[in-house]
Amino acid sequence: MGRRRWLNDPAYADLVSLCQSLPGPASSQVIFGIGLATRGLPGGLACWLGFTLPSALIMMACGYSAAAMGAIPHAGWLAGLKIAAVAVVAQAVWGMGTQLCPDRSRLTMALFAAVAMLLAPAGTTPLLVIVAGGLLGWARYRRIRVPTTPAPLPFTLSHARGAATLLLFFLLLALLPVLASWTHLRGLEYFNGFFRVGALVFGGGHVVLPLLRQAVVAPGWVDDNAFLAGYGAAQALPGPLFTFSAYLGAVAHLPPGGILGAIIALLGIFVPGILILLGMLPFWEALRRRPWAQALMRGVNAAVVGVLGAALYSLVWVSAVQSSADFAIAAVGFVLLMAWRTPPLVVVVFTAAAGVAEGLLAF
Repeated sequence: MGRRRWLNDPAYADLVSLCQSLPGPASSQVIFGIGLATRGLPGGLACWLGFTLPSALIMMACGYSAAAMGAIPHAGWLAGLKIAAVAVVAQAVWGMGTQLCPDRSRLTMALFAAVAMLLAPAGTTPLLVIVAGGLLGWARYRRIRVPTTPAPLPFTLSHARGAATLLLFFLLLALLPVLASWTHLRGLEYFNGFFRVGALVFGGGHVVLPLLRQAVVAPGWVDDNAFLAGYGAAQALPGPLFTFSAYLGAVAHLPPGGILGAIIALLGIFVPGILILLGMLPFWEALRRRPWAQALMRGVNAAVVGVLGAALYSLVWVSAVQSSADFAIAAVGFVLLMAWRTPPLVVVVFTAAAGVAEGLLAF
């Protein structure tokens, strides 16, 4: 990107900052924004496809194969994939906590968010906890002055187009559940479920795990074994983690499922992030100078760390770690990722093989 002179360093840093402050997959939004800045909307879509399609196709194939097999059986390799998810999510919690909670106030906000998620009644949405974190951030940091910002971003989107795109985003968020309920179309129900995940998740990456599980496991579209197995496999692939949605759409028990279900799920989870980026770009210059907005995002980011920490225990740990051997495998995987910077693919292969070996020894 820098070698091709598509964006200068300050513009790139500002674009990353904006995407990290919005709901949706930040990495994909940044890629889309780079294409948008250089070749307009067609360039943005081309960059997004180039970045997303490889891992999406692989995850789609994995989900389609799993759906053809029927229910995923309990096996050593499955236990290993679930343990891989423990190591990877633990690494994400550690890294995000170091970056987003550098002081006692934000670390405490993250702790409160984790406790709230762990003690709240089943089905409580992480969005409520994240909103509460934003309010705490506003109360704590609103009087801190924002440093002088660099030159404007190189985008020419008008305020009118930005407002229209934001209106479309909120209309879809409000009307899709109603339309899905009235029409009873499974495809629309799928699209609505994944659209809401993409519209409401802050922080991207592994933070999408609790929302996705609530969207597909709670209503019975995907069982826990299939969910965690796919999540473990997704760690071995390059590309945005949100392509995990293609696997979930393909492996779902209810129609449409298969390739069509994967496409619907993939579009559903990525479309809201692109819409809100297009809508916010014209207004970002003014918003990023406001101390209250920066304070709000500090609290949101801290709460996101807490939500992910709670997901590490309640969604991953309790399902994957069933013995001292499981804990040992997870610990080795975590150290390989953190201390030795081992590629996730190697860690996934290691934990899958260790899971098989553990099963054989137990037998």
